[in-house]
Amino acid sequence: MPGARSHEALIAWQLAHALKLRVHALLRVGTAGRDRDFAARLRRSAAAAPRTIADGFGTDLPGDFATHLWCANGAIRETYDALQDGCGKGHFSRDDVVPLLGLATRSSKAATNLTAYLRTATRSDRP
Repeated sequence: MPGARSHEALIAWQLAHALKLRVHALLRVGTAGRDRDFAARLRRSAAAAPRTIADGFGTDLPGDFATHLWCANGAIRETYDALQDGCGKGHFSRDDVVPLLGLATRSSKAATNLTAYLRTATRSDRP
């Protein structure tokens, strides 16, 4: 299996990036944008995951990349929690958020699977 030439080829990054874009779109409508602290926290967590995956892709060692993925997974879980919080605050309807929660779950699983692979990989095995 040939390795990935760019972080953009990684499913974990693609899903995290898609989640970020959907979060940004969701924040443009409704009341969430007026709650500055909430919107900033959600925006920050959604942007952190794909950025951290891209940063990790640039490392030389699989273990270092796995550590970046672990951190990215934390940002994905934070985004998931903030989306639920947005429903509780009345910023979003459950129907608006459910697809994003599913995307966050898929993104987290992809990051977890890539992390597991990297924990057993050598430098030459890297995606």
